[in-house]
Amino acid sequence: MQLEALHLYDGPVIDAHHHFWDPIKNDHPWLKPDVLIPFRYGDYTAIKRPYYPADYFQDTGDINVVETCYMETEWNPADPTGESDFITSVARETGYPNAVVGQAWLHHADVEDVLRAQSAYTLMRSVRHKPGGPASPEEVGSCRTLMSDDAWRKGYELLEKYGLMFDLQTPWWNLPEAVSLACDFPDTTIILNHTGLPAQRSHEGLAGWHKHMAALAECENVMVKVSGIGLKDVPWTVESNGWIISEVLAMFGPDRIMFASNFPVDSLCGSFPDIFHGFMTVCAMKGYSYAAQRKMFHDNCKRVYRTIAPEDLKGKIVK
Repeated sequence: MQLEALHLYDGPVIDAHHHFWDPIKNDHPWLKPDVLIPFRYGDYTAIKRPYYPADYFQDTGDINVVETCYMETEWNPADPTGESDFITSVARETGYPNAVVGQAWLHHADVEDVLRAQSAYTLMRSVRHKPGGPASPEEVGSCRTLMSDDAWRKGYELLEKYGLMFDLQTPWWNLPEAVSLACDFPDTTIILNHTGLPAQRSHEGLAGWHKHMAALAECENVMVKVSGIGLKDVPWTVESNGWIISEVLAMFGPDRIMFASNFPVDSLCGSFPDIFHGFMTVCAMKGYSYAAQRKMFHDNCKRVYRTIAPEDLKGKIVK
């Protein structure tokens, strides 16, 4: 089938997950010049540079990005609202981002103070705290993630009080704990980051990912960001990622999917247009209507993160 016959989506896009940062001015321990943490894409030295809206929109190319959702950047955890102040100032100066996912360490003693403070920011919609746990499928059973920790769950319970959602980043083999979390707190929306991290591309790895994602899809309070599916030292292509995209679309449906770039991180494995044209190609090949694609590329993010238009932010937003 020729691409021109696929009727690729050409409407507006809201990028549901990206970062801005300035590691020269701000405190990101993992972005310091002499630090390299274990990272799924390998050496990430190339992204240890200031990345602001002007840099981002150079990367977007011909993709019609109209709004964006900012994801916390593992800023120094001793100062979670410092990042919120920084990104608010960026939005005030540029009109972007249009919604924010902030930092909160849910098992810390000061979690309610942090959530109260974060929820006061105009753009704050959700928080993320990576829950750790088993580092491979083989380690499951030897330890558990923070999603099963009593203190962490008490912090998680406060999200509803402060009107916040939860962005979850954890590998697929930890998703049974996410299912329990979603069932125990049905009024809190969980947004799974990076498609459940299907990096293990063996038959067994993909089968495990599919099984656990299908179980999570039964939880109506869970949405998924299709992003972060690149592989180390492998160029991003539809051939390498198309099955994963099509399967997660089938499991969650167009009302619970948001497409996202994860830039600048995913610039390590593909260009912004290559990745988004890949998403659009898979959607067209699977026969999704323009209306369904608009939901996944724009409307769902607008609805779930309640994004604010750039013209209503630039020069106006205070906090």
